[in-house]
Amino acid sequence: METRINLFENEVSAKFLKRFANAGLVIQQSPLSHTVQELVSLRASQINGCGWCIDMHTKEATAAGESAVRLHLVAAWRESTVFTEAERAALAFAEEGTRLADAYQGVSDETWAQVRKHYDEDQVAALVCLLGLINAANRVAVIAHQQGGSYEAGMFAAALG
Repeated sequence: METRINLFENEVSAKFLKRFANAGLVIQQSPLSHTVQELVSLRASQINGCGWCIDMHTKEATAAGESAVRLHLVAAWRESTVFTEAERAALAFAEEGTRLADAYQGVSDETWAQVRKHYDEDQVAALVCLLGLINAANRVAVIAHQQGGSYEAGMFAAALG
């Protein structure tokens, strides 16, 4: 599989990605922890099969000090002991909010209640926006065949600088 278009070099997509990244800054600067942001982004990207985003979020999380064990277990978080109750709520939210076509109601009331139990209003708002943003990013990257493997921590921010 070859990349179909270099989204960073095309004028239209580069403009879009800069604005997209600016929207992401709002979430990055929110009170939602960086750890939860990366775990949620990684899980949604795994579900959507986005190699570019899996590569990016794994490397960004590692650069921020996340352990390899936890990153390796994100795909099997339900069968793991390394995530807090709050992180588990966020990961369930990520799955249900990403797999909208699999459930008529999207995020279940039970999962929503768990998220509300562990996160305040601003964190919940950031979590909702983050999930929308990462799912959109996954779709853009998958459509363009943006391949994983060459990403280096900080690369996205630098490319859009």
